[in-house]
Amino acid sequence: MGHSHAHQHPHQHTHAHRAAALAPDDAGSSERYHLHGVLLPGEEPRDLWICDGVIRTDPVRDATTLAHDGWLMPGLVDAHCHIGLGAKGAVDAETSEQQALQDRDAGTLLIRDAGSPADTRWIDDRDDLPNIIRAGRHIARPKRYIRNYADEVEPEDLIVTVEKQARAGDGWVKLVGDWIDRNTGDLEPLWPTDVARAAIEHAHALGAKVTAHCFGEQSVAELVRAGIDGIEHGTGLDDATIQLMADNHTALTPTMINLENFPDIADSAQERFPTYASHLRQLYARRVQILRNANEAGVPMYAGTDAGGTVPHGQIAAEIELLVGIGGAEFALGAASWRARQWLGRPSISEGAPADLIVYDQDPRMNPGGVAHPQLIVLNGHPVRC
Repeated sequence: MGHSHAHQHPHQHTHAHRAAALAPDDAGSSERYHLHGVLLPGEEPRDLWICDGVIRTDPVRDATTLAHDGWLMPGLVDAHCHIGLGAKGAVDAETSEQQALQDRDAGTLLIRDAGSPADTRWIDDRDDLPNIIRAGRHIARPKRYIRNYADEVEPEDLIVTVEKQARAGDGWVKLVGDWIDRNTGDLEPLWPTDVARAAIEHAHALGAKVTAHCFGEQSVAELVRAGIDGIEHGTGLDDATIQLMADNHTALTPTMINLENFPDIADSAQERFPTYASHLRQLYARRVQILRNANEAGVPMYAGTDAGGTVPHGQIAAEIELLVGIGGAEFALGAASWRARQWLGRPSISEGAPADLIVYDQDPRMNPGGVAHPQLIVLNGHPVRC
């Protein structure tokens, strides 16, 4: 990820290490596979081999052919997901495992966990579960976010809390940028701009990147100007903020599946908070145009489902389909695969890379809906579905 901190956590296993440590040499030698197909985003058929959990581009003897024809794609990425999070906060290990399996069986083999109160480090030791890049726990102010989700602190403690969560994560920190303020009855930023800027700069000094949940207009404008690395949702973007994000290569993960909940949230808030309800409906009405503007301006955009909490896991294909409407099929697929992997500092399909890939029997660029029906999933060199 370009930051040294991402490799310093004592419990973190890099994906390459996990793949290399799957089995002793004598046990791993039997898992030799061959695949033939078009390697996306290219056009030409390729032959690939898998040996000891990694990709080989030269022939491997005694390999079992898993795919004769098809379209090969780097394992999908859910860039905004919450393993270990339920509607009421942290969930137990068994529930976390089921969440991870649902994502894996949908083809999601790499997750950027955008905040979780649960300790999911044990997943790093499971070669049958997706690889996770964590952001520690959400950081919010007391009574200004969902109960039991966040590390709740006042602004004077933001910097020390950013450091705490940077050390708990894998190179990312997640702020709650805005949420309803029951005193004003509308979305309001949580952090004074100078405090947010100092906290972001401190995270950068520690080698971590910072992203933030932002629904409204004010928080996203302030945090992008403060030098943040990513924005989640981004429904309040204006043209000036979009241009600054493009200039600074600030990432946007719109979580389009979750945005579909805005009308229901507005309806439930109408009686107590009519201003907030009206605001959400306006943001919802503009969402597609705003995201198209961001894409056309060159803002790097990635696929994230916001699974966890109240959003079901395993919906990456649905997120991709919604992103097709923003920038086309290849844009949407790249946002959930090769471009997302490059952004997160993880390899795609290349010599010596961990064998994390998906095979489809139709070209997903022609039929993005087919992403929901992979012919084969390979994780850490192991076929997990075929």
